[in-house]
Amino acid sequence: MGAVTSSVAAKFAFFPPVPPSYQVVKDEATGKLKFADVPVRDNVDILRLNTKKGHNIVAMYVRNANARLTLLYSHGNAADLGQMYELFVELSAHLRVNLLGYDYAGYGQSTGKPSEYNTYADIEAAYECLERDYGAKQENVVLYGQSVGSGPTLDLATRLPQLRAIVLHSPILSGLRVMYPVKRTYWFDIYKNIDKIGRVSCPVLIMHVSPAFHTGQTLCIFLGFWSGLECQYYLNFKIGVSHASLY
Repeated sequence: MGAVTSSVAAKFAFFPPVPPSYQVVKDEATGKLKFADVPVRDNVDILRLNTKKGHNIVAMYVRNANARLTLLYSHGNAADLGQMYELFVELSAHLRVNLLGYDYAGYGQSTGKPSEYNTYADIEAAYECLERDYGAKQENVVLYGQSVGSGPTLDLATRLPQLRAIVLHSPILSGLRVMYPVKRTYWFDIYKNIDKIGRVSCPVLIMHVSPAFHTGQTLCIFLGFWSGLECQYYLNFKIGVSHASLY
């Protein structure tokens, strides 16, 4: 029963765009990987990363000459890098940060199938790339998780005690809690954010729109209860702002 319920929760968690919104090709002039039909930018690297689960995922790194921080962005459950490309470029420019975004296994041109544990391997590969290839230091990295992306974000954060900060954008409490008003965590649940947030040791910013206020509020309560850390909470009251469009 547990395995079946977990499988159902996973099916509700992942909606990769079909067909993918981009293709990865090699630019003839530079030899660099690029997205087809997207002009090559000097400050954008398109990458292929291998994960410990045996998958090959696509990532993009946006460089900002004035950056002191690096943002590692885990996107929501119904987008891929082609749809996030322009947003990532704009965020890097406006926030003056380097930014690395990646596609989960089974999203875009990444191999494999999406699953909870595959996303954990995906974000690990992305973070290792930041350290290995771009010289990022843990204390200068901010993890940003949107919706389902809050799952891999918090999982990685529990193992990185010196992170600069975490941003949770419309996070979930857990997979089952999205569908059912359960009061406890079952072993077959996925993305047990409500149980993991207390093991985070850096500042946390949670952003939620008013219809889902209780989700962010609950995470704040559990963060304070388990770790004693302060949680900065932002609630956007703008009419027309949705779970997916909070920026």
